[in-house]
Amino acid sequence: MRGLDGKNVIVTGGAGAIGGAICRRFAGYGARVGVFDKNLEGAKKVADEIQGYASGVDIADYEAVGTAIAGFERSVGPTDILVNNAGWDRFANFVDTTPDLWDQLIAINLRGPLNMSHIVLKGMVARGSGRIVNIASDAGRVGSSQEAVYSACKGGIIAFTKTVAREVARKGITLNAVCPGPTDTPLLAAVAGDDERGQKVRAALVGAIPMKRVGQPEDIPGAVCFLASDDASFITGQTISVSGGLTMHG
Repeated sequence: MRGLDGKNVIVTGGAGAIGGAICRRFAGYGARVGVFDKNLEGAKKVADEIQGYASGVDIADYEAVGTAIAGFERSVGPTDILVNNAGWDRFANFVDTTPDLWDQLIAINLRGPLNMSHIVLKGMVARGSGRIVNIASDAGRVGSSQEAVYSACKGGIIAFTKTVAREVARKGITLNAVCPGPTDTPLLAAVAGDDERGQKVRAALVGAIPMKRVGQPEDIPGAVCFLASDDASFITGQTISVSGGLTMHG
């Protein structure tokens, strides 16, 4: 895709299945990638694979985020592209959850992207260019059973994306959101499990998806890289689902 070669990219949650796939795809286009993940060992593993930069930052900590981004920019250069990919969930009916769990979910899925964007955007505005791609979820568009707070966070990320896209459009900066559907990641495996119940959960998911399969981590980076590329320079404030047709929006 046009315009990714030589760009400096930060990907949060870069040690995970989807995050790692996004990091590798950007590197394949010639970008210099900062792999940000609370799991520093995992971040280093991905960074070593793609000759990238690793940071073990906790994105829920605003001060730590500022330090981590400053370190990346001293080492690599100004941030051209930010991908807010890090996310976490625990499946439970809302009435069975606790405020402590809500705080965890909000810190990672909502506060984290706000922290990253707030600091990165200052530099982007000063330079008059930049791309932010937020990984939301179809749970934030249509809801998802046992994911009430996660869905609320992801719905918030979609609204945040649209609002900030309006604020910075004249500064040469775009913000867009990508919403994966059910994807074959450790989180899905933990929810489904290998027992009979888990197999039924997976079968029900596959049955609901028109393409009759769950997504793979490698299905996500194409949309992300496109929205970060020069080919999408006139696209901002948009939300794209990558879900095998599970959700279709007009």
